[in-house]
Parts: sequence; structure tokens; C-alpha cells
Amino acid sequence: MKLQKTEQALSRCLSSRPVICRGTISDWFRLSSLLAIFLVLIVPALIQAQQAPSIEVLPAQPGSLSGTIVDADGALIANVRVTCAQQGTASTKEVLSNGDGYFICMNVPPGPFQLTFTLSGFAPQEKSGVLQPGENYEIPQITMAVGAATVDVEVRLKPAEVAEEQVEVEEKQRIFGAIPNFYVSYVPDAAPLTSKQKYKLAWKSSIDPVSFGITAVIAGFEQWDNGYGGYGQGAQGYARRFGAAYADLVSSTFIGGAILPSLLKQDPRYFYQGTGTRMSRLRHALASAVICKGDNGRWQPNYSGIIGGLASGAISNLYYPDNDRNGLGLTFENAAIGTGEGAVINVIQEFIIRRLTPHAPGPEPGKP
Repeated sequence: MKLQKTEQALSRCLSSRPVICRGTISDWFRLSSLLAIFLVLIVPALIQAQQAPSIEVLPAQPGSLSGTIVDADGALIANVRVTCAQQGTASTKEVLSNGDGYFICMNVPPGPFQLTFTLSGFAPQEKSGVLQPGENYEIPQITMAVGAATVDVEVRLKPAEVAEEQVEVEEKQRIFGAIPNFYVSYVPDAAPLTSKQKYKLAWKSSIDPVSFGITAVIAGFEQWDNGYGGYGQGAQGYARRFGAAYADLVSSTFIGGAILPSLLKQDPRYFYQGTGTRMSRLRHALASAVICKGDNGRWQPNYSGIIGGLASGAISNLYYPDNDRNGLGLTFENAAIGTGEGAVINVIQEFIIRRLTPHAPGPEPGKP
């Protein structure tokens, strides 16, 4: 009897084992399925999330190198050839020091550089350093000693080539990085402009998108104030005001900045002083409204600016409404007012705008 019960108990135990085994295999199957889903879906997402986002690398802003060259007695040396070489580039830049011994190399890529100073009758000098992006690097005063007598064949850069490089820099001068400020030279003894360069500067200024935007704002204020009422209101009235304002801009820019300066051989740019006492800088700014630098480098009456203002005002009588046209007396009066406005703008250029123009070449404001 006991043997029978033992056999029955063993039979029940054996019959129950397959049920336990099936439960264990099912659990392992579910666990392996979850693990496979984790490996296929979750892990790639984690790896992708850990990848660093791509960063757009912008080109480095070029800078400038400048300085003054003197001899052993402290006298300024002109026409010294300054050669700028940089590591990793085969090309070099060359400039000449002016009558004040001053030189400036513009549009220089950032990085290590080496300057070589050569002039017949003087021993060559070398200076090296590292230019940071957008930096105006000022070289400490260079003293050149008298060297052994040599015979050199000197090939000087043409003034037109120097002027072209300077104009390219001026075309990048923008207040707050946006508003054109092309008609200012931060190089005291900039090379004179050719007629072609004067027209090029006027054209660039006239078609600049910001110039169109400023003209649109002026026309909008005139429309709001019903200025030049003969143009009427609505889209047609605004279009006429915009056309008249843009015509004023183009005529004054080309007549006073290109046509007359080419005929009279005068420079239409304002020459920033930046050094000396505040009173001397103020006198320079105010005087520049009625005098200008000629292509010969001498100061002379600013016939181009004064006559250009008169001519532009006279031409405006052709397209303004009859009731708003200026007579001869009012044209002269407006020209005088324009000259006064030019003096105020020059003062702002001398003391304020230089600080608002990023990467402008030349000395820092107020520094000798």
C-alpha cells in the first residue's frame, strides 16, 4: 500500500515537471525579445544623441599691420619697402612707407607673420608676431641703421594700385556693420583716387541695399506728413516720393562725389585725423566741410562739394511738384544749409563713428 502511494506521488511529480519547464522557456523567450528590441531601437538612438552637433566654421576676419619707421637719429623714413610674409602661404604683401614714415598692410589673414623692411643705404630689418582675427596690430617703432653701400633696383607700387587696395577696404566700412561709410579714409595719407575709382565708389554707395532702405524710410515719413503734397497719397504718391528721394541721393553722390572731383582733381573723401588735441580735431572736422584734399595731396577749397550741392538742388526742380520747387535764392540757401550739415557730420565722423565701425584701419581714436 505504501509502495503504491509512493508510485502515485512520483507519478504526480513527474507529470508536473513539463508544466514547470514550459513556464521557464516562455519567460526566457519574453526576456530575450525585450532585450532584442532594446538593442535594435534604443541603443542606436542613444548613440546618435551622444554625437556632437556639427558646428559651422566661419572664415577668420582679416586684420591690419601698421607702424612707423625712423633712422638712428629718429628722423622719419619714407619709401621703405615693407614685405609681409606668412607661414603656409606663398604670396606676400608689399607696401611703402609714406612721407611720415607710416605704413599699413591691410587685409592680412590672421596667424604668424614676418615683416621685412628694406631701403637702399639701410640695413634690412625684420619683425615678427602673431595677428589675431580682426586685429589692428601696431608694430613698435622700427629703427633702421645705415648699412653697407649697395646698388638696388627698386620697383615701386603704382599709386593707382595702392588706391585700389584702399578703396576695397573702404567699401567694407559699415557703421554697426550695416550702414555704408564708404567716403571716409582712416589712412591719413591715402593714395589719390583715379576717376574710375571715384565713379566706382559713387556707384557702390548708390546701389547699396541699405541706401534703398533709407530712401524708403524717408519717403514713408514724407507720405505720413503729406510732404510734397503735389504727389498725392496712396501707392502712386509713395512711389513718386521714393523716386524723388532716390534721385536726390544719386544726383548728389555722383555730382559731388564723382563728376566734379574727376574734373577738378579733388578727393571726395573725409580724411579722419584721429590724433592730436580735441580742439585740433574739431577744427579739422569743421574745416573739411569747405576744404578738401586735392589729387596732388594739397588742401584746397571744396569746390566739388559746394557746387555739387547747388547743382543737385537745381536738378531737383525738374521733378518736384510745382508748389514745392525751390527758386534760385532758396537753392543757394539750401546749399548753405547742406554745407553746415556736412560740418556736423564731419564732427560725428571724427569723434563717434570711428568707434562704431568694426575693424576700421588706422590708429585708435585719440592715440598718436
